[in-house]
Amino acid sequence: MKITKLEHACLLLEKGGERLVVDPGSFTAPVPELENVVGVVITHEHPDHWTPDQLTRLLEANPGIPVYAPQGVADAAAEVKAEVTVVRAGDTVRAGGFELRFFGGQHALIHSSIPVVDNLGVLVDGELFYPGDSYTVPEGVEVQALAVPSSAPWLKIGDAMDYVLQVAPRHSFPTHEMVNSEAGKQMANGRIAWATEQNGGEFHALTPGDALEL
Repeated sequence: MKITKLEHACLLLEKGGERLVVDPGSFTAPVPELENVVGVVITHEHPDHWTPDQLTRLLEANPGIPVYAPQGVADAAAEVKAEVTVVRAGDTVRAGGFELRFFGGQHALIHSSIPVVDNLGVLVDGELFYPGDSYTVPEGVEVQALAVPSSAPWLKIGDAMDYVLQVAPRHSFPTHEMVNSEAGKQMANGRIAWATEQNGGEFHALTPGDALEL
């Protein structure tokens, strides 16, 4: 599987000529009219993880593809007439040749004044785990690659480091970084790299357009 990091929280996964798009949001440059997309995963309803324009562009280029997301996304996406399949923690589905297992259930707390929305982490083909905006641990899974949120209004870098230490992935790379300065990105990358290396893993400082092959 080839993992291409796009801006912020968006990932493009490819294998066997098929593509899966995860979290095409407002901090991501317009996703091109990709062919051979077999599914879209949206972890939660916040606009930096999906927008009507991004989703519509993908659906117009790939009519009828499934969109997997929590109920909050399904409600919000009604305006684009997307057929969203609501998934919950514990569900396993297939999008083309990709197996998707969902974990978690809630977004990390930002502040007591801000409602906590549904959020699902997704495990792709038993190898790549992307937690969305959470520190969800996929229990019982040996994670090959972990997409690590590296900066966010809800994130403290020490907590992100502890999360990486707990998951102990063989590979890690940063996501959710567009709210940070270049200096901040470098600092976060260094901390995440350290945490990954404590369990013998390898950190990959992917920037938009970079890819990792599993």
